[in-house]
Amino acid sequence: MLSLFMYPPCNLVVLAMKTTYAIRKLVEKALYIRQLTPDIENEINYELTRLGYISDVDYEALELLMSEMDAGRVRLVPSP
Repeated sequence: MLSLFMYPPCNLVVLAMKTTYAIRKLVEKALYIRQLTPDIENEINYELTRLGYISDVDYEALELLMSEMDAGRVRLVPSP
């Protein structure tokens, strides 16, 4: 049986970073195209649900996306 204690702590940090990287990539995509599409929004919600928590870095990325939307630099695209 494998245990998390078998791995050095640095590997756990790398694993944690890989699992939440998807949210930051989705935010980056929305900022790049200057649109929050229903697909991007659904994928972000899926990742948040799957993880069950939000890291500080992901929170800051989502906070940036929301502030860009509030400023009118990123628009919310309605569902078709």
